[in-house]
Amino acid sequence: MELCLISDQMYIHRNRINTSISKAQTLFFMNAALIQKAHKRIQKNTLLTPLLYSRELSKIVSGNVYLKLESEQHTGSFKARGSLNKIMSLSDAERHQGTVTASTGNHGLGFARACEISGAKGIVFLPQKAAQSKIDALGFYDVELKFHEGSSLDTEIFAKQFADENGKTWVSPYNDLEIIAGQGTIGIELMTQLEGIDNICATVGGGGLISGIASYVKDADSDIAVIGCQPVNSPEMSLSVEKGEITNLPTFIPTLSDGSAGGIEDGSITFPICQSLIDDFILIKEEDIEKAIRFVAHTHHRIIEGAAGVSVAAVMTNKERFKGQHTVIIICGGNIDIELFKSII
Repeated sequence: MELCLISDQMYIHRNRINTSISKAQTLFFMNAALIQKAHKRIQKNTLLTPLLYSRELSKIVSGNVYLKLESEQHTGSFKARGSLNKIMSLSDAERHQGTVTASTGNHGLGFARACEISGAKGIVFLPQKAAQSKIDALGFYDVELKFHEGSSLDTEIFAKQFADENGKTWVSPYNDLEIIAGQGTIGIELMTQLEGIDNICATVGGGGLISGIASYVKDADSDIAVIGCQPVNSPEMSLSVEKGEITNLPTFIPTLSDGSAGGIEDGSITFPICQSLIDDFILIKEEDIEKAIRFVAHTHHRIIEGAAGVSVAAVMTNKERFKGQHTVIIICGGNIDIELFKSII
């Protein structure tokens, strides 16, 4: 894979590497049927989120740009889908015994709501540096909050071990087929909301969101380009795909895209899916994330979080890449600290 400098503000990976895991092999375990099953399971408790045509972004790129507003989903992000699908797939005994997850906020909120709907007992582990706004939001749900010193990946590893040692079900933020299938229901909606999609841009952290969407839309139309968007400060999945193995940064670098920041669990099933189905990666600098948040606030009067700003910035800073095409941007969430948001706009 080639890492090309497109401008002083943008990097993009080209020439997706050939891997030993084919598309057919990947879809053997994550397929459209599993996503359709998830859709039937969760649709009465999730929202069909709007697909908004953006005249402003369309003019910038001389194409047609649409915003899939997962920021208007229950709990303010797409995470409500996967968490609910996972919890609803458990037996009554497993839900009663208790469930455990780790989250920087959005997955925790989706998990907490899923526990409320299903009656499951839940514990959410958070890094000590989790955004206060997301911690406060979790306080409205009947789940136990525990904090762990270290990165989001450190917290995941610790929480998973806690679940194993205490006989509780571990609910991964991304490394789980039912989680991925739940996020993939966005793909089902997109294929009914818009014909002729050329590109789908989604921010990538652990890879659950883009793995689910890509698994469904590539099965329906293999010509759709699925583009992974990441902050330069936390590009773990693109680095991993480039090197052919899961690769995490040695130290944590702060980013406005806190919802996508952090390492990838060893052996994560999202890695081979991303290897197989993501066509390009675009990396975004912090100042461009900030500009994207401000742009959406001023043009569309909507609040989006940093992770959503990454995918918007990917389109804004790559005008030629999206010229004359139909491009969907996944607005993955709107849960940003209000004081931070005020300072940006």
